[in-house]
Amino acid sequence: MLKICHTANKIEAGCDEAGRGCLAGPVFAAAVILPVDFSNSLLNDSKKLSKKHRSLLRPIIENEAIAWSVAMVDNCEIDELNILKASITCMHRALNQLKKRPNLLLIDGNRFFSYNNMLHHCIIRGDGIYASIAAASVLAKTHRDEYMKNLHQEFPNYHWNQNMGYPTKKHRLALLEHGTTKHHRMSFKLLP
Repeated sequence: MLKICHTANKIEAGCDEAGRGCLAGPVFAAAVILPVDFSNSLLNDSKKLSKKHRSLLRPIIENEAIAWSVAMVDNCEIDELNILKASITCMHRALNQLKKRPNLLLIDGNRFFSYNNMLHHCIIRGDGIYASIAAASVLAKTHRDEYMKNLHQEFPNYHWNQNMGYPTKKHRLALLEHGTTKHHRMSFKLLP
């Protein structure tokens, strides 16, 4: 069972990103503030959930959260910043969009840049420990997958509706055959 809070009597926002290891497309991040009585037996790290369960959870999280937001940093900005800075910038953008201001941030992972001098905790594999981070992981993943499926319509040769921009065999074969697109991260090693 996921923990609902880290520190009692704090307004906590969980943050996570999706798409960090992709060769194409943006990185997405989400920030979620859940009510203290939130409970859902399906909720877990989005990587451990089926596509069906992520799809079921997304509207539940969006309807029941006190506040939530999703942001993105595109591939050009990833190339300018590097993927770590882009991921953290994306989390900051998601936090900027929250309708309620938290006073504690729970960040999935081990790196973060201070946000508005707000107290934060980096938690490795936090999306499998805290409900708010798990909820953020679900929103970041589902919003990004939806975005990549739309990009697939324009660039069907790369199979982004299946691989979401990750470095699969089909994606790399398409790179060899068709070259790069305007959505590829040129700072990444696209081919082995």
